[in-house]
Amino acid sequence: MTGATRDRVSPVAAEVRVQARTDEGLTAAARADIRGSEPVFAGHYPDFPIFPGVCVLECVQRAATDGDAAPAPSQLAAVESARFAGAVYPGDTLHLTLKWRRTEAGLRCDAAVSTDRGKAATIRLRYEPAAGAR
Repeated sequence: MTGATRDRVSPVAAEVRVQARTDEGLTAAARADIRGSEPVFAGHYPDFPIFPGVCVLECVQRAATDGDAAPAPSQLAAVESARFAGAVYPGDTLHLTLKWRRTEAGLRCDAAVSTDRGKAATIRLRYEPAAGAR
């Protein structure tokens, strides 16, 4: 594990940058440049590096929570769905679009992830209010 983000340890070294927030924080755009030096490429897969889906999910989680992108303090409660539609390779830039909805249980974040080649993933995360934030 290499990339430390606040009090977390992550296998992803890429910086995830939230570029814009609109609709009172209920939508956000972010990007992450996936370099060939990402540690996960060493073993995934030799001679044919592919950025693992769980690392794409980590980028979405970071975009949703880092830099105050979330519309309210919250913690991840569930990965409700993750569908991977296209491979992510060294040198790709991930473009992330996040849309938040308030639910009875807290917040739901729907994310669309793409590269310059097209759709890479759709991910739905559910968040609960952070401890002490109710």
